[in-house]
Amino acid sequence: MMTGVREFVVAKNPEPESRLPYLIAVPYRTGLVFRAGDTWPRTKAVYCHPLAEWPVGAHVVERVPVRSVVRRGAAIDLVLDRARENRSQLVFTTARGREVVFWQSARTRKQARPGIRTPSARAAGLAELLIIVDSHERYGYRFADQQVTTTRRALPAGDYAIERDGRLVAVVERKSLADLVSSLTTGRLRFTMGELAALPRAAIVVEDRYSQVFKLEQVRPAVVADGLAELQVRYLSVPIVFCETRPLAEEWTYRFLAAAYSADVERTDTAARLATVEAPPTTGEIRAWAISRGLAVAHRGRLSAEVVSAYHAAHAT
Repeated sequence: MMTGVREFVVAKNPEPESRLPYLIAVPYRTGLVFRAGDTWPRTKAVYCHPLAEWPVGAHVVERVPVRSVVRRGAAIDLVLDRARENRSQLVFTTARGREVVFWQSARTRKQARPGIRTPSARAAGLAELLIIVDSHERYGYRFADQQVTTTRRALPAGDYAIERDGRLVAVVERKSLADLVSSLTTGRLRFTMGELAALPRAAIVVEDRYSQVFKLEQVRPAVVADGLAELQVRYLSVPIVFCETRPLAEEWTYRFLAAAYSADVERTDTAARLATVEAPPTTGEIRAWAISRGLAVAHRGRLSAEVVSAYHAAHAT
């Protein structure tokens, strides 16, 4: 793929099951190739996975001449020959004991810290909450700042869930904007929404702003906006929530699941209380009682107030 021409190349990942739907080629030295989560770090840093070589069958969607590509410490500064979205940086770092690469721009570095602090108060007043993380979820939320215990196992739908008495109470599907757009255009999102709608409570949380839908370059923004609106109308019980950053999406997920757990507790408690309340007597039961006591009552129609009062007085205990 690397022909010696200093070009920055973006392509579709030919592996349909990959959670990183794009490929990027950076002309640094003999060439660097990565699987990437997006075509550019517009609102957040893009995770990149290094590859040994350019995959066969990759469909190129963009080629841009490179003005400069320089290694500076643990980062590679990349400057493209175009007016907008021309400066970015590949940062080589470690996470959880292994080497990772993040692709960022000056804008995403700023937005990574939007100047807010998520609250540490317990959601719904719960002292502890057990959240199930789907075993296929890579780089999942840890909920490190909340009173949460996590466990991993396969879920029938979604990426995060809570259970109560062995029942799934609520689930949340996490998506980056790139994953949301890809699943929408391929039709996978419709099946996902159908699976989520079959559960008691479910939602999709997007780690981005809704405004970024209208800045898409590889897909017509109107197509994405219309598709999301259609699915939201079809599946009203499954909200699609856009959160500004990954930490805010994690915070929203925690509070949604906690609220769902509390609502389920309240619902079952109310049902238990109602089950202990004796149902009011029917007209037929009161008429049969009155006849057995020798009271004068008609065989049909409304009962007199005296007969009803006598029944209740006799059953006051």
